[in-house]
Amino acid sequence: MERVLYVDETNLFLEEVCAIPGGEKVRLCIQCGACAGSCPTASIMDHTPRQIFAMVRAGQKEEVLSSNAIWFCVSCYKCTVRCPQGIRQTDIMYALKRLSIRYKKYGKNIHEPALSKAFISVVNKYGRNFEPEFLLKFFLKTNPFRLIKYMPFGLKLLSRKRFSLFPGRIKKRKEFKIVIDKALELGEYR
Repeated sequence: MERVLYVDETNLFLEEVCAIPGGEKVRLCIQCGACAGSCPTASIMDHTPRQIFAMVRAGQKEEVLSSNAIWFCVSCYKCTVRCPQGIRQTDIMYALKRLSIRYKKYGKNIHEPALSKAFISVVNKYGRNFEPEFLLKFFLKTNPFRLIKYMPFGLKLLSRKRFSLFPGRIKKRKEFKIVIDKALELGEYR
């Protein structure tokens, strides 16, 4: 007799998160609230970190990946330090951001994916950030009219030599490109 395994659709998301290095610890969450209580941005999140992890365990992929909570995490690591189960919440939040970008589930008012893509594009090109091109790419994707608002500030920075009109490049560009190409191959930065 052939054995048939039943795969519960709600557990697929949990398994995807558990496949992330350190993500398997999500199963250990005891919902104590230490992460939510120590999070400096929990009050502006639509779901606290504790709720996000409960939703991950419940298989609520759409809700988690479209939540503003994963984008409002400020990477202070207070939640990670205070977690009695040793869960690295901040690292998991970063992984959830990548999944949100991969599946295009972020909300329409969330501009962080465009910010991330613009930054990665410029760093891939020069090996470091080149602010004028980075800002141009970001604002053209989100709100081109905001460029006009920031022009006086940009001119002031330029007059004080706080940024250059020409990009700098790192010396070991070829070695850096190898690392970036490997990361792109692995699919972590899309």
